[in-house]
Amino acid sequence: MVYVMKALVFERFGDANVLEYKELEAPVIGPSQVLVRMKAIGLNYADIYRRKGNYHLAGNPPYILGYEGAGVVEEVGSDVHSVKQGDRIAFADVPHANAELVAVPADKAIPLPEAISFETAASLMLQGLTAQYLTSDSYSVKEGDAVLVHASAGGVGQLLVQMAKLLGARVIGLTSSEEKAEAARRAGADRVYLYSSNWVERVLHDTDGLGVNVVYESVGSTISDSFNATKIGGTVVFYGMAGGDPEPIDPRMLMDTSKTLTGGDLWNVLTSHEQRVKRSNQLFKWVSEGLIKVENPTVFSLKDGAEAHIYLESRKSTGKILLLP
Repeated sequence: MVYVMKALVFERFGDANVLEYKELEAPVIGPSQVLVRMKAIGLNYADIYRRKGNYHLAGNPPYILGYEGAGVVEEVGSDVHSVKQGDRIAFADVPHANAELVAVPADKAIPLPEAISFETAASLMLQGLTAQYLTSDSYSVKEGDAVLVHASAGGVGQLLVQMAKLLGARVIGLTSSEEKAEAARRAGADRVYLYSSNWVERVLHDTDGLGVNVVYESVGSTISDSFNATKIGGTVVFYGMAGGDPEPIDPRMLMDTSKTLTGGDLWNVLTSHEQRVKRSNQLFKWVSEGLIKVENPTVFSLKDGAEAHIYLESRKSTGKILLLP
């Protein structure tokens, strides 16, 4: 059967105005794939970078953005036995999600409990799994740690604050406005400072001049200040550069201060179906038990995807932005 679907696409790289909502032929699934009718799709900064041409895209136009979402299985490939028609699933790393129908490899289909809504799942997968590995793998947050979270009002930032608190840490957040600072406080941050303040000095004051155990650095251009706010023997986890490229780090500084610079990338962690399900189930459990709260997302219709991109790029958003087919 040949399906037709609507999708958010673009033919050339550029600003949000290159995005179009149009009808396309739906994907034909292979034997190890399932066809998913999307209910909610997560929008991420990586989609902006791909639209602009900063990130490599395989294939030829029209390109379809999007890598995470949740929906209902509509068709199952001949070799698939782990998933059946009608199942609710989510995914974190499948391309072409900005469409009504998406071909999802069965090993990337994460079963979605009834207690977790499609909107929550689409808000949680990439950002939640990112925060989960950052606080467990990149640096294992411990009881009593002092943790500094950049962009603490953003989607990953709010989840990092909550997970660090859940693990017994004292958390200091950094944001760009008082409105965003309030969102970080709601997430549980003990202190929140604005980037416009002398935040390194304030962080040092809050930690008796020692600095924090770990900084979650997602801005990039602030990396030197992050090291200045880190204690001797502390760690800076670099996982994003929303504010620009980081300056080079002198290895002699790391040696002299016994500090650690480590990187983080979700795709080095989600290497198997077992890992995807195990880590996702931990997130779902925390959410179901009320230990992690997902802030209500800002919702746009998929056909209004260009407006959603403009809103995300404005940096006025807190929490997650979703596209609904």
